[in-house]
Amino acid sequence: MAKLAASILSADMAHLADQVKLVEPYADSLHIDVMDGHFVPTIGVGPDVVPALRRVTDLLLHCHLMAEDPVRYFDVLADGGAGMVTSHVEALEDPGWAVSEATGHGMRAGLALNPETPADAAFPFLDELSDVIVMSVHPGWAGQAFLPEVLPKVRALRAEIDRRGLPVDIEMDGGINEETAPRCLEAGATVLAAASSIFKAPDPAAAAKWLAEIASSVP
Repeated sequence: MAKLAASILSADMAHLADQVKLVEPYADSLHIDVMDGHFVPTIGVGPDVVPALRRVTDLLLHCHLMAEDPVRYFDVLADGGAGMVTSHVEALEDPGWAVSEATGHGMRAGLALNPETPADAAFPFLDELSDVIVMSVHPGWAGQAFLPEVLPKVRALRAEIDRRGLPVDIEMDGGINEETAPRCLEAGATVLAAASSIFKAPDPAAAAKWLAEIASSVP
């Protein structure tokens, strides 16, 4: 079954622990965007949020590093309790080294692809990855509209992962809601990262439950 990642990018930071508890019964992981103001113009939460969340939840903490030098965060994220880190291939001269550094720190490793980046940018590293994030919006802001032109990329990744028989998740990030989620799953995604559609909903728990049910409906 596919999985739900609740992205705290749209959560109420003044009540973050409470927000996490609302969605915890339905989410498989928390998606934490760490933005440096350089790779993307916005600044997201810092690494210090990881140990704070670790104290209030047992969910997998997946840090999505929208940063020019993501590896420099690995020490503090690993020490804080992150279970997985994903770096953008566009920010890395040597993605393979970043993947090895992540696993060397005891974390699962992922790579993220911006909308314009082709699927085959991740192919050389699939054997070492746990997750590939396909950005279905341009990184940096919550609430953007889903870009359907990325779906062929998802299909290409799914075909290559299946051809090799690898246990690598394909995670969709951006504009995920009850309308776009089924399209992503049909294309081969296995993780839905949702921010605004959960935490900006009148009832975040109900929204997370509905998306989790959509995800679990796919064999």
